[in-house]
Amino acid sequence: MLRTIVRLIGALGYWGIGVLMAVENVVLPIPSELIMAFGGFECAVGRLTLAGTILTGTIGSVIGALPMYAVGRVLGKERVTAWVDRHGKWILLRRRDLERARTRFERHGGRAVLFGQLLPGVRGLISLPAGFARMDIALFVATNLAGTLIWCTVLALLGFLLGVKYPLVHAYVRPVIWIALGGLVAWGTVWLVRRRRAARRQRRVA
Repeated sequence: MLRTIVRLIGALGYWGIGVLMAVENVVLPIPSELIMAFGGFECAVGRLTLAGTILTGTIGSVIGALPMYAVGRVLGKERVTAWVDRHGKWILLRRRDLERARTRFERHGGRAVLFGQLLPGVRGLISLPAGFARMDIALFVATNLAGTLIWCTVLALLGFLLGVKYPLVHAYVRPVIWIALGGLVAWGTVWLVRRRRAARRQRRVA
């Protein structure tokens, strides 16, 4: 897999990054961590630019998410789940993966699309439940774009800084992302609790 990514990006440059990031939404074994990290390495040696790498990676990923969203919206949860049960093994997709993404979306709505782009293994799948729920297409694209831009920027910068050691991104980025998201959730919870307490105090005073 790594050799394929290296060859495609080496031969096609920005186009290779865009195409791979689009396909990564559907073919789960293709890791976006390696695609964008190698793009960052190409920037470090002067063959590509960071801005171009991040832009093409982001655009490719957003475009690749649209077919998944459309499938979820047109076919619905039951038919997609039935297809996954019969054929999902060919793209390493299981019912429990789909259920996990659906549960996440039902709990968090549009925020799940944004933060889902920062979670390996969830990135492509979160488009399906968004389609099931018939999420507004403009909101879907906007939240997907925001999350993907963050993801691609972080990975490209890591690849740029690590140089020839860019494959390490694939090994270490997941725990780092989970820790960062955990901190973000904790901060949001504290902020929400404080806001509710302040509102209760104001009602008491009134």
